[in-house]
Amino acid sequence: MRNSALLYTFNFEHLATFAHMRLERLSIINYKNIQATNLTLSPKMNCFIGHNGAGKTNLLDVIYYLSFCRSAFNSKDSEVIRHESDFFMLEGDYAADDDTHEQIYCGMKRGTKKHFKRNKKEYKRLSEHIGLIPLTFVSPADISVIEGGSDERRKLMDVVIAQYDRTYLDSLTLYNKVLQQRNSLLKQEDEPDLTLMELLEMQMAEHGEKVFTKRDAFVKELIPMFEEIYATISSSNERVSLGYSSHCQRGPLLEVIQRDRMKDRIMGYSLHGIHKDDLQMELGGFPIKREGSQGQSKSFVLALKLAQFKYLQRTAQDNTPLLLLDDIFDKLDASRVEQIVRLVSTDNFGQIFITDTNREHLDKILENSNFDYKLFAVEGGEVTERGQTDVQT
Repeated sequence: MRNSALLYTFNFEHLATFAHMRLERLSIINYKNIQATNLTLSPKMNCFIGHNGAGKTNLLDVIYYLSFCRSAFNSKDSEVIRHESDFFMLEGDYAADDDTHEQIYCGMKRGTKKHFKRNKKEYKRLSEHIGLIPLTFVSPADISVIEGGSDERRKLMDVVIAQYDRTYLDSLTLYNKVLQQRNSLLKQEDEPDLTLMELLEMQMAEHGEKVFTKRDAFVKELIPMFEEIYATISSSNERVSLGYSSHCQRGPLLEVIQRDRMKDRIMGYSLHGIHKDDLQMELGGFPIKREGSQGQSKSFVLALKLAQFKYLQRTAQDNTPLLLLDDIFDKLDASRVEQIVRLVSTDNFGQIFITDTNREHLDKILENSNFDYKLFAVEGGEVTERGQTDVQT
């Protein structure tokens, strides 16, 4: 077998030609445990060091929020407002290779709706913003992709596809709306109106097949990237596989939905459709949820996320995503840490934000690189810059 690390480097060489969007300045007021901070950031590597609970992950969540109009962890916007504060405010100044600039602002007072603006102009629909600043976030919470339900794995696909395909979210939203309406009919005590039921099923099938087609194409292209990256992280010592299952693979979705309408009526909800799609994740031919150690499961998810990064770099308007790495080294042996350090130390990535409680891991990355970086200490929600320098190998 060829050296996986060399193969990975070779396949990434052409990516350096893609455009880069960089976050130059970040302003935060009253976001979770961060009262107020203004950061000037490195165009390459930004490292945040601090104990657990210090606020490192909250900083990354702010950057995620400015890309996705929401927190990666909190479903309600009011939950991110700092305790005993009445509002929160985020502002990011971005610059691209062609010297164009973007100012992204979000602010919200308790009890009111949030305001999200691009260059001081408020969005009419937040979905218009998704994809402008592509981003891949790797977090310990990602283990839910393996240990959680199928909704976690569908969300993993949705977050990537929505960043490069503006129509995807529309199809998914319309599907979920019709699904909800059909489920309401199914729950009725009286026999539902057949004409309305058939109309809803036709709409479910129409929107669902659009979603399926895009998910299927995404997974097929992602698989070889994922397998290659995992081979690098594991030094080719383990075999993993990734597969996609959907009721759309059984035939026309309308037929699949209508076939079990009576069973759906008994259950009171729709048993078939793209809301049941799933990813099969295996290690050595067996489900990784059952067979994988903590280190193997973490390596699996990390490889999946880095494959998403590589995929987005090729699809999201040829714009290199920001890469957020939150506490990625925990539960990994020294060999896997070394391989990951090699990967993220190359010039093939754009701007990186990385957190760790252990300064040693980050020192390994920095001492083996020749790029610009900044180091920040985080304690009790306060962020202090520890200096900026160029490290020469």
